[in-house]
Amino acid sequence: MIQFEIVDETDDYVVVNKPPFLLIHPTKPNGAPTLWKQLRELLAFEIASGGQVSIVNRLDRETSGLVLVAKTAAAAREFGLLMQRHSLRKEYLAIVWGWPEWEHKLIDAPLDRQSKHRHSVIWLKQMIHVAGAPAQTEFFVERRFRRSTSPDDRFSVIRAIPRTGRTHQIRVHLASIGHPIVGDKIYGPDEQLYLRFIETGWTHELEQKLLLPRHALHSAKLGIEAHREWTSALPPDLAEFCSGGL
Repeated sequence: MIQFEIVDETDDYVVVNKPPFLLIHPTKPNGAPTLWKQLRELLAFEIASGGQVSIVNRLDRETSGLVLVAKTAAAAREFGLLMQRHSLRKEYLAIVWGWPEWEHKLIDAPLDRQSKHRHSVIWLKQMIHVAGAPAQTEFFVERRFRRSTSPDDRFSVIRAIPRTGRTHQIRVHLASIGHPIVGDKIYGPDEQLYLRFIETGWTHELEQKLLLPRHALHSAKLGIEAHREWTSALPPDLAEFCSGGL
């Protein structure tokens, strides 16, 4: 069963809208659905004729939105070069805790894996560290709103434009300036919530503290040079969270 929406397709590439909770690539031999596997089924004819499935911009399992996929080796090389030259423009929408005191902000702070510098129970968790790789993200406030059903009732929709492509970059940078993404189990209010989720799955206690069962991050725009651009509106779960605002 195909779980994604096709936004655009040519002989060279396909752009899809990935739902949250769909893995990009297989990580465990348990046969879980993945975008890669479903694309190979969808493009079986092209693959049999010498094509391939090369995912250009990878998204975390919980992140929704636009994914660019090369269907040929030549297209994969072209997109790879565009990524190296920072010519593939990416924009994300994130729902964060609080109301920033700014409208526009550029964060320039290097990132490294936290366990390289201090104890961390989460192997993949990143942190800002002078020894890390350069990382830049530009942020714009799109909207501020309140939710009467939440104890901390102030939230904002932020447009994030990563200038580099580090692991968890947007999530770490937002958390570092006091506006973590809603639903973020690792960089949100307490990393222990991530460990609890691994042990128990989604519970009422986690819902009370995180509000959403996934981090509220969406790949909203992809652009290649000047003539190709794709957009994706907030998916239903995030749009509903915002519409509950005052």
